[in-house]
Amino acid sequence: MGKLDGKVAVITGATSGMALAGARLFVDEGAHVFITGRRKDALDEAVSYIGRNVTGVQADASNLDDLDRLFETVRQEKGVIDVLWASAGVGEQARLSEITPEHFDAAFSLNARGTLFTVQKALPLFNDGGSILLTGSNASLRGYPDWSVYAGSKAVLAAYARVWVAELRDRKIRVNVLTPGSVATPMMGDVLSPEMKEMFASVIPRREMGRPEEIASIALFLASDESSYVNGHELVADGGTTVI
Repeated sequence: MGKLDGKVAVITGATSGMALAGARLFVDEGAHVFITGRRKDALDEAVSYIGRNVTGVQADASNLDDLDRLFETVRQEKGVIDVLWASAGVGEQARLSEITPEHFDAAFSLNARGTLFTVQKALPLFNDGGSILLTGSNASLRGYPDWSVYAGSKAVLAAYARVWVAELRDRKIRVNVLTPGSVATPMMGDVLSPEMKEMFASVIPRREMGRPEEIASIALFLASDESSYVNGHELVADGGTTVI
């Protein structure tokens, strides 16, 4: 028996990395999963990788029309949602002196605004007792130079969760933030130089970045009934980086 048998899950930004690993694990544990991605080729590849019980919807989480189309697809195919993992996000380095309005808007449009409206638009389909996960970042907890915009756009998620726990308590819908540290994902490969990767790994006690599968297993815990008494929590999974 799987931990998510018969559940319907939606995971945004799930064409690679942690969210893709989570989508596959959720399916292995009995869920039907809807995943999104901006690029059709990457989305098709992710659907093929997961292999079964998955629906891909090309969508940009910062685009409200795309979100409407996503949840209309869920409504037509399954009618309900039990788990939402709002994972779509973007990060880019910039020193304070170099930050542009375009840089700021790109990060906050997806990470902060997109997350809020993803949750808002999912709620009419949510079963009472469901679980919402938001993907944070330990960049919001630790002072990494050049990452202030990304850190700021992720810091708001813990505030969202605290407020939404209060608003959704009558429906027994839980809201938690899963906050990873440095994880070896394709996005990290795209935005970090080899020197930066080495620096990030050096501050992790085990001197090795996390793996997407490690974060996926934590997401499964937060999505499942095993975490039924965990609500409004920011679960930091960064190998101890922020405590030393």
